[in-house]
Amino acid sequence: MPLPMIHILNGPNLNLLGRRQPEIYGHETLDDVARDCAALGRDMGVETALFQSNHEGEIVEMIHTARDAARAIVINPGAYSHTSVAILDALNTFDGPVLEVHISNIHKRETFRHHSYVSARADGVIAGCGTLGYQLALRRVAAMLAA
Repeated sequence: MPLPMIHILNGPNLNLLGRRQPEIYGHETLDDVARDCAALGRDMGVETALFQSNHEGEIVEMIHTARDAARAIVINPGAYSHTSVAILDALNTFDGPVLEVHISNIHKRETFRHHSYVSARADGVIAGCGTLGYQLALRRVAAMLAA
């Protein structure tokens, strides 16, 4: 029997993680996140696949793909959190758990970052825990799938 699949989706500029504003986002790269989540997933009996795009439509397509390929989604929509009804609408077509991750604490930043459209669909939101937030989200969705 195949392991449950969890898709980890990342929005714009996260391809620069570790190089872009490390004082806010830290020094870990997206490859580090993928490696750490894959290792944790194996320990918990789930499989992970990490994707990133700087394009809103591609993220919508990733969510559509997840409908048939994944049991849960962990998503860091980046700046699209605050602007994208299209990503929210796509997430509303997904039947499994969705956890939203933000590396920084968006509530301590500029006012426009305080609202996330994605949060309206998310089963949980993790913000301000650095890249560890991905592992926390992975633990939560794995627990939700096991329940």
